[in-house]
Amino acid sequence: MVAGVPCVTCSANEVSGLAAKAARGAGAPPAQATQFGAAAALHLGVGRAVDCLDAALAALPGGPIITLPLAIARIAETAQGAPARGDVSGAKADLLKSYLAVLPYDARLEVGLENGGTILLDPMRPAARPPVVRLDLDQQTYTAWSALAARILVPESEASRRAGAGAGTSDND
Repeated sequence: MVAGVPCVTCSANEVSGLAAKAARGAGAPPAQATQFGAAAALHLGVGRAVDCLDAALAALPGGPIITLPLAIARIAETAQGAPARGDVSGAKADLLKSYLAVLPYDARLEVGLENGGTILLDPMRPAARPPVVRLDLDQQTYTAWSALAARILVPESEASRRAGAGAGTSDND
């Protein structure tokens, strides 16, 4: 991150979980939030800027967190065991690259535009995985994402406890 800016060091798994919870708190459905979390950890792990992740969170309940996974899935459905090509729009190229990099098969941006481009998916070729690293999130990003993630928590009250929230008298899970 930036020299002199306080950072929080996290595992890629912690960043993925926090980003997914932030997306849920901002209004994303569970599946898209999980995909965003995985893409966010990879995105930061390869040194891409956090700005487009913050912009994607700000665009919820619409925007690339919703549209990218659906567009990629539509192209993948046409593959049927062979490489498939298709156009994806509505997201910064760096964010699109991060979404493609977390797929279990080879996927790449062939022609990049400012907001999208043409992608090639090859379901018969396994994806190369980047090494897992520890990530530094600047304190401002960590705080903002944590605040979004907190929106999915049940408020602490006697009524919520009666409804089954919390550990009760025993927390043995």
